[in-house]
Amino acid sequence: MVVDPHEHKKTYLKWKKNGSKLEGLNASNSKLILNYLDDMEIGKNISVRSQKGSRSYGRLRSQKSKLYSLFLIIQDNVKQDVTQLTDSDLLHLFKDLREGKIVSRWSGKEYRSPGAFVKALKSFWHWYQKVNRLKGIEVQDITVDLDSKDAKPKFNYFTFNDLNKMCNYAKFDYKVLMMLLFDSGIRSPTELMNVRVSDLEWVEDRNIYNLTIQEATSKTFGRKIKLLLSSQVLKEYIETKELKDSDYIFTKSSKVMNEYLGRIGLKVLNIGKKSEGTSWISEALTLYDFRHSAACFWLGKYKQESALKYRFGWKKTEMIFYYSEFLGLNDSIQEEDLYTDVGKTELEKKIVQLERDNEIKEQASNKQMEEINAKSEELAKTVSMIVKVMGDEKLRKEFEKFKAKI
Repeated sequence: MVVDPHEHKKTYLKWKKNGSKLEGLNASNSKLILNYLDDMEIGKNISVRSQKGSRSYGRLRSQKSKLYSLFLIIQDNVKQDVTQLTDSDLLHLFKDLREGKIVSRWSGKEYRSPGAFVKALKSFWHWYQKVNRLKGIEVQDITVDLDSKDAKPKFNYFTFNDLNKMCNYAKFDYKVLMMLLFDSGIRSPTELMNVRVSDLEWVEDRNIYNLTIQEATSKTFGRKIKLLLSSQVLKEYIETKELKDSDYIFTKSSKVMNEYLGRIGLKVLNIGKKSEGTSWISEALTLYDFRHSAACFWLGKYKQESALKYRFGWKKTEMIFYYSEFLGLNDSIQEEDLYTDVGKTELEKKIVQLERDNEIKEQASNKQMEEINAKSEELAKTVSMIVKVMGDEKLRKEFEKFKAKI
């Protein structure tokens, strides 16, 4: 069984059971959303650009919420019938949303993430195109020029040293939680709350755990990662709690965990602001911040981009660019860095070849010296013989000088 901390399935099915109401929308717009959601639930009429298969209840809830809000905005500000929109209508609409000219009918505040509306609309419109194509009707893609980018997400950044400070102050259970979050970069709460003891494999010769994040619980893909920072304290926690293989490691709700993290972040690192007379902490430290700060920590440790993407469950490289920019990284390559990775093998080959060449030269030099010495000895014997025969003292002295030079 997969733990659903947000209760997506329960909430979505309850909404359907109660009549799938979308109050405020006219009948035609409401029907479009409901038909779209029904198809997405069973994986029907999926766009050719998208992955096949039924959508998760979390995805269905998200699409329902975004399309419902967007269709209300369209009805209030552009046209009553969403299917009659043009690409120009949408470009003007999203320009007004980004400039704050259109605000929420409920809060009266500007929309912080118009890009999320764009993504939801693109998915809906591509479905709408396919449905009509099956009827022999070709519908123009009016979303093609829309920009889905938003301002980069903000988060509370802290370092490994900051983590240690919080761990020194925290209760043991939360010390383990924080260490695992920072070590693994696991998504919270869904991936985190679905980790069982059986997902941990102890590597005896290295004294670390390998953690398997299951495919069924991941937003992107399952993966197996090394826990290099948290293994020892995690092992102690499991033994102290006497947890069995089938037990979940963390069972507290995300709300309870976030409340504690908010208090410790404020106490130790002065992150967040406490409202006077209440326990509410605005801009508080949360589970969400641990994944971001972990990404910043591990960014400098991994040599290969693909390995870092695997650890964090990223399909796209853009997240690496985001954290690199956040940390203010620049091109710090040095000449000695050429001696690693790709160039290492070639360099090693050249070094071996140079050593061989030197050995050959040394051997050749030794051989030449031996030949010279042999010839010198032979010459010396010859001259000595001549001196003996001729008895020339002067010649003998010249020969001694010659030998000294050799």
